[in-house]
Amino acid sequence: MFQNIGEMAVLLWRTLGALPQVFRQRDKIYEQLFEIGNASLLMACILSLFIGGVIALHTGTELAARGLSSVIGGLVGLSVCKELAPTMMAILISGRIGSAMAAEIGSMQVYQEIDALRTMNINPVHYLVLPRVVAISIALPVLVIFSILVGWMGGALVAVYNERIGLTFQGFFVNLRQVVDLGDVLSGLFKSLVYAVVIGTVSCHQGLVTIGGPRGIGRSVTKAVVNCIVLILILDYFLTRLLLYLER
Repeated sequence: MFQNIGEMAVLLWRTLGALPQVFRQRDKIYEQLFEIGNASLLMACILSLFIGGVIALHTGTELAARGLSSVIGGLVGLSVCKELAPTMMAILISGRIGSAMAAEIGSMQVYQEIDALRTMNINPVHYLVLPRVVAISIALPVLVIFSILVGWMGGALVAVYNERIGLTFQGFFVNLRQVVDLGDVLSGLFKSLVYAVVIGTVSCHQGLVTIGGPRGIGRSVTKAVVNCIVLILILDYFLTRLLLYLER
């Protein structure tokens, strides 16, 4: 475990050191952006719509029974933008994109294509890792913005059309605007940026250390997804503590 953590830290450091090469790798970054962002947008919107709806359904009925239905908008707004949108989108992307990154780079490692790159004096970090980490660091915060907006809309729809809540669109969004400010949204985007770097680094690292043929590729994909999800949930706690401390 400590060896893996050290190797991932070294890979991240080498990737950050390669940032001046971003312009040269722009075509590969655009390709990864399309795969990560555009291809994941519909799935992200569907997931976010029902997440917002479930929060409103669970909390709205209890609050309405206590005469507090007017605060549902703020509760859904804060829950989605500060916690659920960045965390759920990161888990979605780690399962969909992180696994693909690990499988693609792992296949190249097993079939000695990465050794061929080194033979041609092409740095694998510059050519393979940098475009993926940069692309996911751009795409995930953008997906989180869409997720926040769609999640709010899902919560509003449930609050309006559920008979036990009976709130209006205007009442929902007035309270949401009173409670949620720009700093809350930015904290969610900051979390998503950290998660994106973690997903890109972990997935690429697992691909680069793949051994053992097709079975090894499968193990690397599984380890990449599991490690990403575990690290996301651990970091979620510490990032939340940090952001709460900074808000004081």
